[in-house]
Amino acid sequence: MTDAVRDSIVVAADPDTIMDVIADFEAYPQWQPEVRGVEVLDRDDDGWATTVRFTVDAKVALATYVLRYTYTDTEMRWSLVEGDKVRRNEGAYVLIDRGDGTTEVRYEIELEPSIAVPGLIRRQVAKRIADTALKGMKRRVESRA
Repeated sequence: MTDAVRDSIVVAADPDTIMDVIADFEAYPQWQPEVRGVEVLDRDDDGWATTVRFTVDAKVALATYVLRYTYTDTEMRWSLVEGDKVRRNEGAYVLIDRGDGTTEVRYEIELEPSIAVPGLIRRQVAKRIADTALKGMKRRVESRA
């Protein structure tokens, strides 16, 4: 079963600055504490990472998975290519310029682990991932301003 979580946060930066941070996968271990390793496997002609392998501390075990990324000016979307502890991992960062020097960042994620996990725990994990990603990204972006 898939658990979907959507959350948002306002960041004191423009969408381009935020996109630069969220697309810098090699720096994820610096601002996402559960990320233990990142390897960019493929890039598009503009240099944007399109396929990325992650190793993350899933609290019960290390998980490794590969995500495929697509980009627009205001979105970064991903979908699972393969993973050892997850059947589905799809999501997005959606950037909404508020016109006042701030951006609303919406985070969407749908997760389905490949191991049996009670529904309540799956939802808590998905919520924790969204919360950690948004707060870590906000700190990272605003500290660079």
